[in-house]
Order: sequence, then C-alpha cells, then structure tokens
Amino acid sequence: MLAALLELAPSGVEQVDGDGWVEFAVYGAAGELPELNSGEAEVGDVRVTVSAREVPGDWAERWKRFHVPVLIRDRLYLRPPWEQPTLRPGVIDLVIDPGRAFGTGAHATTRLCLELLLERAEVGDRGSLCDLGCGSGVLAIAAARLGFGPVTALDSDPLAIEATTANARQNGVVLDRVERANLREQAPPQADVVLANLMRPLLLRVAELMPEPPRALIASGLLDHEADKVAAAFSPLRERRRVIDKGWGALLLRAP
Repeated sequence: MLAALLELAPSGVEQVDGDGWVEFAVYGAAGELPELNSGEAEVGDVRVTVSAREVPGDWAERWKRFHVPVLIRDRLYLRPPWEQPTLRPGVIDLVIDPGRAFGTGAHATTRLCLELLLERAEVGDRGSLCDLGCGSGVLAIAAARLGFGPVTALDSDPLAIEATTANARQNGVVLDRVERANLREQAPPQADVVLANLMRPLLLRVAELMPEPPRALIASGLLDHEADKVAAAFSPLRERRRVIDKGWGALLLRAP
C-alpha cells in the first residue's frame, strides 16, 4: 500500500500507528494531489477511509516532529539530522535522514530489530549480514557500526537505495553491497545473519525462496499473533527469543 501512496504523492508519506489502525497522511499544494472522494476507497488493493482537510502552510516542516531521536538499550542513539547528537559516553550516535518515505528507527518494528541485533553483538555473534528491505538503511548501518561485516542492504524501492547510500555516507560507514532486489522472486544472498523487517506475506515468501538457512535470522514487521506462523516457516531455524511492543513482534531464530 505504501508503494501505491508514493505514486500518488512522491513528495512523501507520513505514517502514524494506532491501536488496530494505521493512518497515512499525504501532503501537497492545491492541484498537486489526485482527487479522491471522502469515504471508502481502495488504494493498493486495500480498503481505506479517505478524508481531506487544509493544513497550515508550514506543513513541509511540520512532518519533522514525527521523527524523534531514539535510544536503544543505552547503546545506540538514532536521530534525524536536525537533532543534536547524544552526549552520553559509549553510545553510538547514528544520523538517519528519513528521506521521502522512510523512518529514522522510531517505529516499533525497527526498534525491536535493533534490540535483537544489539544482543547478538554483545555476545559476539557477528559475521556477515544481509538486511532485507533496508528502507533508510537504519539496520544495515547500525550493524556495520556494531562490527558486523561484510554488510549487504537490499530493497526493491530505488528511493530506499538512495536513502541507504546517503545515510551510510553521512555516518562514515561503508556498506559492501547496496542493491535493488525483488524479494518476492529472488532468493536472498547467503549471510551469517539475516535481518528481515518485512510484512508477514513477504516474510513467508522469503522463507520459501531461502536456499539455506543462515546461522541467525531476525524477523520483524509482523503483528504479535503472526509470530508463530512466521517462526514455523523458517524451519529448521528455531525460535530463541521473541520481543513484543505495541502489538508488533520480532523474532530471533537460530540454527539448531
């Protein structure tokens, strides 16, 4: 659905998650956006409720309020470029520009991935890493800063490739591969650790296409009630850890 919205509003989409609902807001001057009647509509094969209203003229700056710094386990500090760096000693400071369609790491699915990734780093379980659906590059860049390598970042969206490349440069990080990939048709490359912050249907498809299981896989982007089915799909990997936040879940799966 997000891809369909970006076709309507390539300047950007704002996402707000609620209890059992998700709201997407698109902004534009008069005449810039296609006309959609208020009420029920279908966008990207999803039934939605459409409403429209005028917003203050400073909307181009107001969206920045939704991207706030995030501190993960007192080890990682993720912030947009307009926020000041952390002064906490020993904390890795990452600057992530959300670009036109992505976040800075504040969403629950990304935070849960980072928590599990940090745990792997703390116990020395590093190695090569592949980030499937890299978005703005948060996970891949954090992994590189935590000592994983070589790091591959893949996404089907060319905007994601641009954002990840730019953010890696901003943080002084060299990612070994940043490429477009159709995860619905292409098998993911081999890596010791795979990060997959994707929605359930695509996670299940990745599981079908994966030729050999990695040593460890962190799967996120799923609702908490979807976790059992996703974990089973990646057999023979076994679930070692599950974390839940605001109805979203993430799994750490490891080889037996």
